[in-house]
Amino acid sequence: MLIKTSSSSQASSGITPQAVYRRRRQFLQAGAAFLGGSLLSPAAQALSMDLSDLPDSHHNSDEKLTSYESVTTYNNFYELGSGKSDPHKNKEYLKTEPWTVEITGACHKPGRYSVEEFIRPHQLEDRIYRLRCVEAWSMVIPWVGFSAAQLLSKAQPMAKARYVAFTSVYDPDNLPGQRRRTLDWPYREGLRLDEAMHPLTIFAVGVYGEVLPPQNGAPVRVVVPWKYGFKSIKSIVKIDFVEKQPPTAWGRADAREYGFYSNVNPEVDHPRWSQKRERRIGEFFKRDTLMFNGYGEEVASLYEGMDLRKYF
Repeated sequence: MLIKTSSSSQASSGITPQAVYRRRRQFLQAGAAFLGGSLLSPAAQALSMDLSDLPDSHHNSDEKLTSYESVTTYNNFYELGSGKSDPHKNKEYLKTEPWTVEITGACHKPGRYSVEEFIRPHQLEDRIYRLRCVEAWSMVIPWVGFSAAQLLSKAQPMAKARYVAFTSVYDPDNLPGQRRRTLDWPYREGLRLDEAMHPLTIFAVGVYGEVLPPQNGAPVRVVVPWKYGFKSIKSIVKIDFVEKQPPTAWGRADAREYGFYSNVNPEVDHPRWSQKRERRIGEFFKRDTLMFNGYGEEVASLYEGMDLRKYF
């Protein structure tokens, strides 16, 4: 199992049982068959093919899931607004059809892919990740996706490629948040190549057995569970293999507060608040923040010998 377990006092009313979202999956697949796929989005058509076969083995009953309602209504997605409820309220402004993802840069097999081509060849898996965000709140989310390494390796990165840069959608005519200079649009993020190829890094295309909602980064987003939430870029349109460390949206906004690595580290405070404690959505009391969000056994070797206060 890929997630670290701990006790939780979250009320049972705030948890969506596994059986419920399994039924959601079955409903989506049955609907696709009934409609012949004609009324479903391309992402839904691609995703529905695999939903019935998602394995249960990735789930850990000791980690209580954050409710579907919280996962889909309490979000950071500045393209749709800076308030936590804005992305859900403004979700209809994110147009996901048609959608392509371009792969370019220092790789032998660049290309441009429709969302169906991006999703369909890969074995989808349910994985539960506990995402920590900079505001000291966290969630346990059953993402549906596939290892980023599956796709990135097919592009055959060149030996000189050391980083992967990601670019999100840019559509200021429709996205209300991009009409303000909150950030230097479009949103950009990046990972070192070995981080991007790590088994824990995934391309998520669904949540709770459903197609990824707009407010959660439809139709495809990155999930890097040992880093703070803003590293998991949403609604990606471009993947670029590069030689040098790429600029990032929040790094450009304030490099003193948002470092490139942004690993969850309770010993490195944000300049304006402590990061030693976090509050999980649905819980009243805070809990200790775990180094690398509890994934140290899996990812600590990536940073061996690095000064994590300097490279924060």
